[in-house]
Amino acid sequence: MANLKELIQKSDNLPQELAVISGLEVYSRSITTKDGVLFFLAKQKGERFLGMLGSSLPEDFDLSTRQVEFHGQQLFLGIGQANHQNAEALRRALPFTAPVRVGLRKSAGLGDRLGIATPGHIRALRHAPGIFGVLAQQSIREMERTHRSPEQVIDSATWGVFQEGWREGFGADADHLKTKEDIDRCVTAGFIMYTLDPREHVDNQAETDSLDTLRQKFYSLPWGRLHSTAEETMRTYAGKDWTLSPDCTLHMTEETLLRAACKYGQALAHLAELYQHLKTRLAGRPFELEISVDETDTPTKPEEHFFIASELGRLGVEWVSLAPRYIGRFEKGVDYIGDLTLFEKTFKRHVAVAKALGPYKLSLHSGSDKFSIYPLIARLAGELVHLKTAGTSYLEALHAIAQVDPALFREILTFAIANYEKDKVSYHVSAQLNRVPNPSDLNDQDLVQVLYQFDARQVLHVTFGTVLTAQDGSGHYLFRDRLFKVLEANEETHYNALETHLSKHLEPFSSAKSTEE
Repeated sequence: MANLKELIQKSDNLPQELAVISGLEVYSRSITTKDGVLFFLAKQKGERFLGMLGSSLPEDFDLSTRQVEFHGQQLFLGIGQANHQNAEALRRALPFTAPVRVGLRKSAGLGDRLGIATPGHIRALRHAPGIFGVLAQQSIREMERTHRSPEQVIDSATWGVFQEGWREGFGADADHLKTKEDIDRCVTAGFIMYTLDPREHVDNQAETDSLDTLRQKFYSLPWGRLHSTAEETMRTYAGKDWTLSPDCTLHMTEETLLRAACKYGQALAHLAELYQHLKTRLAGRPFELEISVDETDTPTKPEEHFFIASELGRLGVEWVSLAPRYIGRFEKGVDYIGDLTLFEKTFKRHVAVAKALGPYKLSLHSGSDKFSIYPLIARLAGELVHLKTAGTSYLEALHAIAQVDPALFREILTFAIANYEKDKVSYHVSAQLNRVPNPSDLNDQDLVQVLYQFDARQVLHVTFGTVLTAQDGSGHYLFRDRLFKVLEANEETHYNALETHLSKHLEPFSSAKSTEE
């Protein structure tokens, strides 16, 4: 009897032959063999299926199995749904479908709020050599708003990687975790990267408090949890200079220290405790950490960044990337708003801190569509950069819908306008409803351009959760089922929109040469 490899070599059109014996439409890039079994992904009527062919099939998959003839040989064909059990088994059988640590490689997080964007993200990554993709990335807040679970986020990336035959590796980031309960859910799902967000423990008032108030707050910090004392911290930092690079020296006055410590002291204690909990829960399994202090009311000064990183290191926390709150406005879905010269000056100092106290990557949150600052970030940070995007991929899904189903897009835009004031509360946005074009005044051919109008873009960006979960009085989704049906029926249009738009994000980082070596 010929082995499977020999049988495949006889095939003139393997995807078509698999389609004939399975009755499904096969994704050609998914076809791969391992240990005498051929694996493939296929679809039928908008639903995806795992297919396997071999003289015997692994037992840990959930498959319906029958015998088929393939080039004169009797083999077993197994077909199963693209469900959680099969995703777990696939990650064991084909390791390239399982997430890995990113490390200090230049990277980009490509969040997928719908769970169907990974093939488009991978196609964008193919145009951006040197950038490692984090293809499973979602915050607990986003999961709650889209009614997705951590397992679904990982599984969606696995099926997308399998569909595209992507063998370059990918990361999985449990984003903006705030509690031990958040961590536990994501550990169970199998995430590799964990982004800790202590925003509720940051004292934003320390930015403007009087010195007397700061001193009172400083001596009241939880020094036991910080494993230090107020006196020791004062001796370590106050009045000291640190030369981090030939053109970057930081000076820590007593006032600077007091503001940094009071602003971030509680947050540092919380982060250290979350980190220790994470290590305990993972029990030796590999993972990596990002620290996020970007969602605060005021920018993180380079001196504050230095204090945060120094104290985290003293507390035994290890991380691969850190997201300060940069100067200027990083609003959702639109370009950077602020003084580019001032941003470059302060970002250069953040890079000096990251190199001196790490090295670790600087993470750019709310990084979607910040095209004006990508070149200078890429130039100054070199390899030490991690870009995070998410909402822009949802907007590209709407872009595809506007192209192929203008009536549905018009409905979504009208609904988003009605819900913007409620949904914008937890986001940094400045869109004004009176500047959003009236959907009823727009021709079908003009709808796509609405996605590039500042105010409409932000309105659509922050209302994703309500759009995806809104139901009518009968308990049926208003948009969700129709939205997915349209995108599945026009998946190449969807993937092309993602590939084009995300490539514009990645190219400046892929092609840049650092001037800060």
